[in-house]
Amino acid sequence: MKVHILGCYAATPRTLTNPTAQVLEIKNHLFLIDCGEGTQVELRRQKIRFSRINHIFISHLHGDHFFGLPGLVASFRLLGRQKALHIYGPKGLKEAITLLLKLGNSWTNYPLLFHELVEDQPVTLYEDEVVSVDTIPLDHRIYTNGFLFREKPSPRKLNVEATRKYRIPKEYFQLIKQGNNYELEDGTLISNRELTLDPPAPMSYAYCSDTAFNPRIVPQISGVQVLYHESTFLRTEHQLALKTGHSTAAEAAEIARQAGVAHLILGHYSTRYRDIEKFRQEAQTVFPEVLLAEDGKSFEF
Repeated sequence: MKVHILGCYAATPRTLTNPTAQVLEIKNHLFLIDCGEGTQVELRRQKIRFSRINHIFISHLHGDHFFGLPGLVASFRLLGRQKALHIYGPKGLKEAITLLLKLGNSWTNYPLLFHELVEDQPVTLYEDEVVSVDTIPLDHRIYTNGFLFREKPSPRKLNVEATRKYRIPKEYFQLIKQGNNYELEDGTLISNRELTLDPPAPMSYAYCSDTAFNPRIVPQISGVQVLYHESTFLRTEHQLALKTGHSTAAEAAEIARQAGVAHLILGHYSTRYRDIEKFRQEAQTVFPEVLLAEDGKSFEF
């Protein structure tokens, strides 16, 4: 599982920083999460192929999270896209994007499918045989969702040494991988667990931006491998965080601690801070496994 950070700052773009956007690479899927200004430039800079992006998830309708979407939709058209593009986001997103297409007489020549959200409880947005995506209801100034990405468990792997030990013919291997036991000629039953190995633990990624401190999400994200949680402010600006519906680094770390996640990635920093290392230092007073998002940085788990 890889997380590619395209932008991780709050509010306005700057010459050296971009507003929020990232790509999650999981089970051969590339999911674009939020789409602030400059997203398609960063996609090119990180050599991420546009054609592999078929699903875009927009957390909320503040500009630093979706103002890059109209341009990306238009670029897909200019690049000759034919595959359907699915966009998931709050009600109103379709109206905003299609109005621009209408006024510019630039309708896409590929299926553009909007999945608008109004639910205040978790819902499954996407599911196939290897991965699922659910919403995480957040607490912000406007209707906002995070997103929970989960791999589905892989089949157990064949224990080659065990098959040799019991001289099991190759034609039975597929049945064993499907969960069957094996009976020897003398009637002894060899359990499937002895003939197979545990698969890697399924990976999971929870994206939570933007939100005030919200312990209600803890049961849903409990035990995830990686949590991306906004940390717009430091403790010194706690009152500003309360006023604007954002979190401090310490509050993000407290969510990670309560949820028992393996890794916490901080992001969505206010541009008032020159040194983002202070966010790590504050968070580590609560939770040790802290990573800092930075524009252009990728994490592999």
